[in-house]
Amino acid sequence: MAVKIRLKRMGQKKRPIYRIVVADARAPRDGRNIDEIGTYDPNQEPAAVTVDAEAAKKWISNGAKPTETVARLFKQAGVQ
Repeated sequence: MAVKIRLKRMGQKKRPIYRIVVADARAPRDGRNIDEIGTYDPNQEPAAVTVDAEAAKKWISNGAKPTETVARLFKQAGVQ
């Protein structure tokens, strides 16, 4: 099973909040996920990113590939 760390859209219309989740690469964007490891709120100034660094490192070491956006957010949060 190919596993990705990606964003899952939540929140209201025109005011998105994203959860950083670990999901099967074949699952829909807002579909079933394996684990939730953080949140990203682009509506705040500056954008708020919270990440469980330990869980993120565990999933990456197990072979999960973060998307480009999630990799950028991890870098911002000091993970990796």
